[in-house]
Amino acid sequence: MAKTTAPLPGISKYRALPVAMLAFFLCLAGCLPHQALAAPPEFPNRDLVVGTKEAPPFAMKAPDGTWTGLSIDLWQQVAEKLGVKYRLVEEPSVQSLLDATKRGDYDLSVAAITITADRERNVDFTQPFYNTGLGIAVSVQSVSVWYEITQTMTSLGFLQAVGALIGISLAVGALIWLFEHRHNEDFGGGAARGLGASIWWSAEAMTQASTGHRGPKTLGGRTLAILWMVMSIITIAVFTASVTSALTTRQIRGLVNGSEDLPRVRVGAVSGSATTGFLDEERIRHRDFANVQDGFRALTSGSIDAFVYDKPLLAWTAEQQFPTSVQVLDTVFETQNYGMAMPAGSRYRKPIDVAILEAIHDEAWKETLFRYLGEKK
Repeated sequence: MAKTTAPLPGISKYRALPVAMLAFFLCLAGCLPHQALAAPPEFPNRDLVVGTKEAPPFAMKAPDGTWTGLSIDLWQQVAEKLGVKYRLVEEPSVQSLLDATKRGDYDLSVAAITITADRERNVDFTQPFYNTGLGIAVSVQSVSVWYEITQTMTSLGFLQAVGALIGISLAVGALIWLFEHRHNEDFGGGAARGLGASIWWSAEAMTQASTGHRGPKTLGGRTLAILWMVMSIITIAVFTASVTSALTTRQIRGLVNGSEDLPRVRVGAVSGSATTGFLDEERIRHRDFANVQDGFRALTSGSIDAFVYDKPLLAWTAEQQFPTSVQVLDTVFETQNYGMAMPAGSRYRKPIDVAILEAIHDEAWKETLFRYLGEKK
């Protein structure tokens, strides 16, 4: 008869212990919050109020109310790293956005906000996350030939050349009078009459319009006349070639080719932006517009000759909305940095700075730059 062995006392109790411990630890792991998602102690126990303003490609609002863009995507990465929740509130302009941030209406402002000294006096900025500069947009339509002629003939160089030519002609006329007024009745009859006749003859000789009925008779007068005739032929030829070359160059290159051309053309800018501050400092007169789109419409209608603003915003708007009528020049000037704004003395600044620096050194940031701007950094 088979024997059965009874278990030792208490064995069943110890055999079930590992199962109970495993269940306990599984429950603990599932119930406790994940420490990586916990917000730092600097942040309040509520959703952050984040202000923004539509500024493609940094902040763009879809018809369904969702936001995307370079700045928005970066903030989403930062918020995820910090484990904070937020809600976005839209403002109509950068200035109103900064004013509300200064008042403390927003915990943070995220858009295309350039860091300037004047703004730093009112709000705090995070570490810069993108650096660029001002750009210039122009119309692709060729400028009127008559407008080019007018611009050329009223330029300082042209007026100086004309003044020099007239001055030389007057000097030659005066010398002819000195040589001839005592020996030639055509240039005599008093100083006023003689000088007038001499200067008129000098102008005729310069333009090759002299009839030959009158002219110098003395050796000195004729020698000067020969020199003046030869020199005037060369001078007029060089002057004509220079004007023609200037007009041709303007037609090929366009009216505006860089920031050095801005003082002499009609310039537009976005009102309340850092661009207007730069233009005012450089004493460049400008016409202000509510947004880039209005400025580009003024360009295409011929109301202005150049529109100055942050180059990435110019390039995006030209490519998306005005691809055949507006072009952005390659030039970049007045370097600018973009950052996020906070009320002065914000306790959120340090953790947000760290999160931004981590995000912009991540491979995902390079992909974001390429997606919105076509840049590889």
